[in-house]
Amino acid sequence: MNHHTKNKGDLGVLKAQVALAEQGYTILIPLSEHQSFDIVGYKGGIFKRVQVKYRCLRKDGTLEIPFKSSWSDSNGVHTRKADKSAIDLYAIYCPDTDQCYFLDPHAFGDVIILRVNAPKNNQIKGIHLASDFLRVP
Repeated sequence: MNHHTKNKGDLGVLKAQVALAEQGYTILIPLSEHQSFDIVGYKGGIFKRVQVKYRCLRKDGTLEIPFKSSWSDSNGVHTRKADKSAIDLYAIYCPDTDQCYFLDPHAFGDVIILRVNAPKNNQIKGIHLASDFLRVP
């Protein structure tokens, strides 16, 4: 399915809302699109600011999640590292698996690679299986 970038982002946000609601979160929507988070999840007296990303599988069956934002304007393409102090949770929607994966951005450096399938060489060390990230940490 071919989507415009904005439509992909909107789909990712909707899928994240459903996945969070299924885990018992109340979903709050910010009035402004100019926040560092897309939605807020509320559960058990705790608010979680959620940044949502739409990511397709790479050819090797992995999802690469860089903790940064990119946008373009008349001056070109711009990239900025994520302000992890303004985000409590990353929700990554993958259309290839139709799943949302949830990450605590503070637990990782600049990028994390999630592997959808186990490595063929049975390597375990340093591997992050996507299936381990289906629930909010």
